[in-house]
Amino acid sequence: MESCSRTIMPCAACRLLRRRCTKDCLFGPYFPPAEPEKFAAVHRIFGASNISKMLQEVPVDHRGDAVTSLVYEATARLQEPVYGCVALIASLQKQVFRLQSELDEVLEKMRLSEHNSLLRCL
Repeated sequence: MESCSRTIMPCAACRLLRRRCTKDCLFGPYFPPAEPEKFAAVHRIFGASNISKMLQEVPVDHRGDAVTSLVYEATARLQEPVYGCVALIASLQKQVFRLQSELDEVLEKMRLSEHNSLLRCL
């Protein structure tokens, strides 16, 4: 992860917020200048102040995971404004249920086929 100690490019957060990026910038390690869309999505949904507060409450070694989660949730909310990531979760749960039913059918057919094979051998 990059830090904001670069003299040429501010992090994506500082660039979007049009502020000076310092070496101890909270956003720098998680929002590199090459990925401005990540911070833009998170900023649009949560706001810079809330993101800052959330990151300060998370231990440093877990902040990368927290940012990954925030980016995922913000992107989902932008794609599906009403349900956000819940829509994707519900869709995946439906798919799991459908595939489990399909698997149960196939296993039952295999069991019946084995049973019929054994009966023919008798």
